[in-house]
Formats: sequence, C-alpha cells, structure tokens
Amino acid sequence: MRLLSEGMDTARRDRSIGFLCLVVTSFGWALNWPLMKLLLQQWPPLFARGLAGVLAAVILAALALSRREPLKVPRAAIPRLVFASFTNVFAWMGFGTVAMKYVTVGEGALIAYTMPIWAMLFAWPFLHVRPTVRDVVSLALGIAGVALLLGADGFAITSGKLIGITLALSCAILFALGNVLNRAQLPMPPLVVVAWQVGLGCLVMLVLGIAFEHPDYAAITPTGVACFVYMTLVPRRLPPTSASTGMLLVPVIGVVSAAFILGEPLGLREIAAMVLTLGGVTLALQRA
Repeated sequence: MRLLSEGMDTARRDRSIGFLCLVVTSFGWALNWPLMKLLLQQWPPLFARGLAGVLAAVILAALALSRREPLKVPRAAIPRLVFASFTNVFAWMGFGTVAMKYVTVGEGALIAYTMPIWAMLFAWPFLHVRPTVRDVVSLALGIAGVALLLGADGFAITSGKLIGITLALSCAILFALGNVLNRAQLPMPPLVVVAWQVGLGCLVMLVLGIAFEHPDYAAITPTGVACFVYMTLVPRRLPPTSASTGMLLVPVIGVVSAAFILGEPLGLREIAAMVLTLGGVTLALQRA
C-alpha cells in the first residue's frame, strides 16, 4: 500500500510539473506575438525574423554539437528538409510576421492558429481520412469566429488588411499542409532537424529582408533589443500533434497580452471570436 501511495504521489507531482511546463511554454510562444509587433515598429519583418532565426539556428547547432550529434544531412533527406523548412519556418514564421504589419495581434494569432482545422481538411486527400460531421462543425466554428473578428467594421476591409489576412491564412494553411505531409520523421536527431529547418527558412528571410526591406540597423532601441533577444531565444515552433492544450492557450494569451502591451481592443466581439474559433480548433485537435 505504501508503494502504491508513493507511486500515485509521484504521478500527481509529474502531472503538476508537466502542466506548469505547458503553461510556461504557452506563455513563451504567446508573448512572441505582441513583442513581434513592437519590434516591427523599428525593424522590417523579414529582416527582424530572419536575423533572429539565423542566430537561433546557430545556437541550436552549437547545442547539438556539444551533445556530439552530427549536423550532416543524408542526401535522401534533403528534399524533405527543404520542404519542411518552407512550410514550418518560412511560411509559418515569415508570412505570420509580415502579416503583423497589416492586422492586429488578435486577428493574426486567431487566423494563424486555425491550422489544425486546415490540417484536418488536408488529411482527406493526402491521408484518406474522410471528414466527419464533427469536422464540418469544426470548420464552421472556425470560419464563424474569424468572420466575427474581422467584421468589426462591417467587413469594410482595406487593401492593407486584406494583405495581412491573406498572409496569416496562408501561413496557417501551408503549416497545416507541412504537418500532414511531413509526418515521417527525418533520419536525424530532433535538435539537428530543428536547427536546419530554422536556419534554412530564416536565412532566406534574412537575405530577402536585406535585399528588399533596406533595414535601418541603428533604428532599434533597448526595448527593440529586448524583443529581438526574446524572439531569438524563445522556442517558436508548436509541435503539430502534441501539446494541444498549449495550442489553445497561445492565441488566448497572445490576444490578452496584446491588449495590455499594445492597447489593442479586447471586448465582447474579440472574446466571442476566440470562443468560436478555438471551439473549432478543439474539435479538430480531437482527431490528432
């Protein structure tokens, strides 16, 4: 009996620690959104995100080498690695960051985190998993939530906002496509895979940012430096089939923190939109 009691106590303690880690990590992911918006007031999006990602990739590669994990990529895995770098990094981070120039954090985060709904739809043609009634309800709730959020001005959407919505939706759809098609694990240690994906995807952003955005390197303030350091060090990729509760927490925390940090609106419309959208995401995640 004593051993059983000790085992139950250990299990409860492990669950508590796991939940705490999940909440802390969710806050880490979520705060990226308002801090990214702050940084974009000083540096252009592709340059800022690309530079932060390249530095993060160097840190991850150094950690992998310190653990004696080889950085070599098998020749056969190169096409899959490049595709994953495009969908999981360039599209997810790059499109999502540029979208922040045109939409609020609440709009960008909620649209981006409809990703599980699109993954559910992609599972039909690629994995031969037919949508169920629950899946249709999930899609309807997600669309209703986003529509409610974007209808604040009677759907009088400016060209700039339309660009932001398109980019945020593209980042969600492409990330979902990548998660469906990249299910097979690459033949490399996980840390090495992340280092390569982040490095390749963000290097393209950085090159494009330098070439076309012409950043003013001296424009950054101490606040911007703090945001940049945070974006570099905090993990930015949410696992597609795990930590589903964390996936639901991220846009909620992002929207609420943006209200406090940036003064963005947070009223009944925004709350109702979150409830509808995340209700649809919850149904979609139950399949994962």
